[in-house]
Amino acid sequence: MRGEGGYTLTEMLVVIGIISLIAAVLTPAILGQMSRARAKAAQLQLETLAASVENFRSDVGRYPSQQEGLQALVQDPGSLDGWVGPYARTKALKDPWGRPVLYVPSSDGHAFEVESLGADGKPGGTGADRDLKAPQE
Repeated sequence: MRGEGGYTLTEMLVVIGIISLIAAVLTPAILGQMSRARAKAAQLQLETLAASVENFRSDVGRYPSQQEGLQALVQDPGSLDGWVGPYARTKALKDPWGRPVLYVPSSDGHAFEVESLGADGKPGGTGADRDLKAPQE
């Protein structure tokens, strides 16, 4: 009998095993990078929204109220003098995890916060689950 070229079942299983080991080592590292990238994207998005709120205040003379929320950046909340928006796009009002960005104006109306509750959507947390806020100027 003549030997035919090809791979044995054992050789194929060894190769599959090696590929599985490589995937098992690399997958957590890749997923960690993805969660860090989302957190960085969320932070940049919050900073952009904070700048949009400042533009709104510059044009209208006040920050959006709690009732108007960030939606006031997308569409005129109703005959505001000076509103020349939209100041943001609708999809920018959700964080990278698909939850609405939180807008909290101060009680005196002279400051505000925009924040995301992170990957877990709960207050607090560490790493990708930590709460993110736009820095105040």
